[in-house]
Amino acid sequence: MKVTNSSGVTRYSPTGSVRRTGSSEGVSSASSVRRVEDSVQILGVSPEEISPRVHQAILSLMQEVESLRRELEESNRRLREMEDLADLDALLPIPNRRAFVRELNRMIGFAQRYGTPSTLIFIDLNDMKLINDEYGHEGGDKALLHLARLLIDNVRGTDVVARLGGDEFGVILAQADEATGQEKAKTLADVIANSPIELGGKPYHLKMAYGTYTIKQDDEPHEALDKADKAMYEKKREMKGEDNVR
Repeated sequence: MKVTNSSGVTRYSPTGSVRRTGSSEGVSSASSVRRVEDSVQILGVSPEEISPRVHQAILSLMQEVESLRRELEESNRRLREMEDLADLDALLPIPNRRAFVRELNRMIGFAQRYGTPSTLIFIDLNDMKLINDEYGHEGGDKALLHLARLLIDNVRGTDVVARLGGDEFGVILAQADEATGQEKAKTLADVIANSPIELGGKPYHLKMAYGTYTIKQDDEPHEALDKADKAMYEKKREMKGEDNVR
């Protein structure tokens, strides 16, 4: 699911056929003619046994079908591109909450069918308001992008990283039990704390609070998110004290 763009952050990358013009149209028309002649022969009728007008009508029909086929391929390509864009976060080139919930639902399906464990990590970037107040929203956006890059770079290609909204992120660790998920979450927190970002011309160490939840067979996506969110707030209280939770 990981396709790296020019900024080094994973995002979706749509693919599809491109409509050709110019000389390729002639090639396509010639191919259509050959297909028509072959079809006629396959039906047991040779081109010599039908009138020129009927033969030309068949050729025109097949060329129209070929044109419609190309238009359909182009429409499907554009539709896939629009669907991919709808799954991207508005600020960061990573999946958004909509795409994350769909992937979470798929992991629940795996748990139901195969008993495969997966663990959800709910992440909140600490002191985001302070960063925005001191360094402006440009600094805040830079911090979010920095966090997204670190998460992407430190999970597997089979895992999913998304922005759930604001300064909240989600990670789905495929085929990871509770112990593995908790260990990975701690590793990610350590990586982020030890990878400073430059803000205002000096290094700034980000910190994240996190909560983990191992997906069960009878879970609903939003219930699993809610349980991981609550675990994250418990962790946040441990880090800052309940009165200072932001």
